[in-house]
Amino acid sequence: MKKLQHLYHTAIKPLEQAYKYNELRQHEVTDGEITSKPMVLFLGPWSVGKSSMINYLLGLHGTSQELYAGAEPTTSEYTVVMHGDKYRTVEGIVMAADSGRAFSPLEKFGQGFLERLVGIEMNHKLLERVTFVDTPGIIENRKQQERGYPYNEVCQWFIDRADLIFLVFDPTKLDVGGELEMLFRQMKGRESQIRIILNKADNLNTQDLMRVYGALFWSMAPLIKVTEPPRVYVSSFWPQDYAADTSRALFMKEETSLLEDLNQVIENQLENKIAFVRQHGIRVRIHALLVDRYLQTYHERLGWFSDPHEVFRDVVSDPDKYYIFKSILAKTNISKFDLPDKEAYQDFFGVNPAGGFKQLSQHCSWSGGCLLDKIEKAITVELPALLNSVSKGADTPAPVTAAAAPPPPLPGTGNDKPKNRWRKQ
Repeated sequence: MKKLQHLYHTAIKPLEQAYKYNELRQHEVTDGEITSKPMVLFLGPWSVGKSSMINYLLGLHGTSQELYAGAEPTTSEYTVVMHGDKYRTVEGIVMAADSGRAFSPLEKFGQGFLERLVGIEMNHKLLERVTFVDTPGIIENRKQQERGYPYNEVCQWFIDRADLIFLVFDPTKLDVGGELEMLFRQMKGRESQIRIILNKADNLNTQDLMRVYGALFWSMAPLIKVTEPPRVYVSSFWPQDYAADTSRALFMKEETSLLEDLNQVIENQLENKIAFVRQHGIRVRIHALLVDRYLQTYHERLGWFSDPHEVFRDVVSDPDKYYIFKSILAKTNISKFDLPDKEAYQDFFGVNPAGGFKQLSQHCSWSGGCLLDKIEKAITVELPALLNSVSKGADTPAPVTAAAAPPPPLPGTGNDKPKNRWRKQ
């Protein structure tokens, strides 16, 4: 982790600050974020069982620490369930003020949001290795301004940092509206982290379940822009036994697969952090190259008697006219899918005039080298080498401290649900 922090501070952050990347995406990486535990984010419509699923994974049902769940929209806050020495709640304003936590950047979303952010600490074995985030349910007939905070921007912040995203539905809530469409647009490029959960599946018989499963994919198909769809888990994630005359064997296998999936994310924590920092570095590099190209085009078009403001406004308003984005794709090994929206730079340069930046060639020194060379070396050489060393270390057998999860009972040989080795027994 220390080497990863060093690479970020020496190779990525200088270019990030020089070209004010944080003002483009509002995405600043902190030390607390680099060293934080893996994050599992729960999204979905209201009352589909997100809070109940967290209770189930942690074994909190029937205890004083149980997250409240009900048939009505019950979760109006963002609830961060994390490890602590004892059970206590932490106000959002306290979480944002603590620079040692990964959540300090959330302060930028304002007091209205911080009042809806709450942390719950508890001494739980699973929470020593992962953090759960429960979110307000999607309500399609509610306007965003009625929430009192920038809902989409807050969701984007959590999506960017989540190691695993559980998108939870139940058989009665498969409709797709504006908020859900926006969430899928925000999850572009994160499809490998998405897991779709069809919860409360034992409320249906096998024939109806097949129809609902098809309807779910029919609703999701226009929103998923990848050839390989996300993994779908079908079960009922709560401690009660499955209803009679349902697909018990299927549900048990699905729950076991989900627990294995969650455990894999926990085991791959360091690899995911390295990949996250590298992806952030790629975005910072692309942003710096684009700003440099805007500046270069501006200086080329600026004449003796030209109005500098008019020239730069013309360049920013119509970048295709000057092949700014196409030139970046032609000169550098960059995918067109990684390029930010052109409209974002109109807003960016609206508050950051051209005079506030230097071209990349001017960010070089005899002793320190060039900022662009440093970030390119980190992206192409140093971070992949660090990832490779971690992967080789992971291949070395290590002593197992936790008891392995017992296999699920064979169909017809037992009535117990799959065992979760992390859950309180």
